[in-house]
Amino acid sequence: MGASALTDLLLAEWVTPAQIREISLMFVAGGALAFPAALYLARFVSIGRGREAAFAALFVCLLATTIAFTSGLHALLYWLLAERHTTVFSGFWFSEVFFTIAAALYQFAVLGIRLYLPIGFVALLLTSLWFAQVTR
Repeated sequence: MGASALTDLLLAEWVTPAQIREISLMFVAGGALAFPAALYLARFVSIGRGREAAFAALFVCLLATTIAFTSGLHALLYWLLAERHTTVFSGFWFSEVFFTIAAALYQFAVLGIRLYLPIGFVALLLTSLWFAQVTR
């Protein structure tokens, strides 16, 4: 997933290499955290079923967990870098945290998911095919 983000950012000719590196590393970390969870969920869902079910299970589980983990990392980094305007654990602080994380998740949904498309979708298909062959 990191290669997909890196390719898309390089093709878009981003100005700062530091931002390209940070975003690519975030996508690598999201994919690395998501793969074991997706593999476990796909094996659980496809127990006793055929290759088609194994393919579909890993495809859906890997897609969902990769987006969830990467968007969660994005929201965490977004929240850590945001300015706080009130004391910790006050009512306004909880509201501030909620809306900061909600904005980060929305921003990832609008801008971040497209970074998976050049290579990530092909990698998703190949990994799902591999899983269908290995588990049966």
